[in-house]
Parts: sequence; structure tokens; C-alpha cells
Amino acid sequence: MIEFQLSSRSAVSPYQQLVQQVRHALRLRVLRPGDQLPKVKDVVARLAINPNTVLKAYRELEHDGLVAARPGVGTFVVATLPGVSLAALGPLSHELRQWLAKARRAGLDEEGIEALFMTTFRTAPEEDTA
Repeated sequence: MIEFQLSSRSAVSPYQQLVQQVRHALRLRVLRPGDQLPKVKDVVARLAINPNTVLKAYRELEHDGLVAARPGVGTFVVATLPGVSLAALGPLSHELRQWLAKARRAGLDEEGIEALFMTTFRTAPEEDTA
């Protein structure tokens, strides 16, 4: 099951952070059709957020056809997104963790790492020959 986390430093709204986390989990096959999302009350208790924030995120995911609510039971994944399993990305994930450690040693905080990554991502050629 996915465990949501919110960053108060993010420019992304809390509900959108939840949506992004579910979408990422679907792309990496961490979540699969049939899996249940955490119950709204559990997310609210764990993250100390308004229930409407969680409901808004779940409604958006439902509108996108990715999840379906079953009244009295919970919200379940009904579709996935194109991607590759996290297990298949093991070596790449290992390299990324090493890079993150180097970035932290260089003095970058979470926001600095994100800024560097996004700037590089947006300016990198589609296919790098390196």
C-alpha cells in the first residue's frame, strides 16, 4: 500500500502532491489494479490534513479513470499508467541514490536538488549520447 508524504516546502498543493504520488506509484508498478488506496480517515490522521484535501485528490484520480470508490469499502486502483516496475529499475535507482548523496554533500537541500534536477531535465536533449 502507498504511504503518502507531504512537503510543506513544495509549491505543489497538498491534494496535487497526493495525486502525483499515486500516479508515480502506478507508473512504477508499486500500485496495481485491485490495490486499495489508504482510507481517507487514515490519511487525514497520519498527515494532519483536511479530509476534503484527500477527497479532492481521490476524486481527480477517479475522474482520470485510475481509481474507483466503493462506498463503505474504500478506493481501489482500476487502471495503471505506462511505465516500468521499480524492480526493473534497480540499477538506475541505485545510481540515483548515489547522485542524491553527492548532491547533499555538495550542500544542496531538497529544494536545491529538485531545482537542479528539473532545470537539467528541461534543458537536456531528448536522447543524450553520453
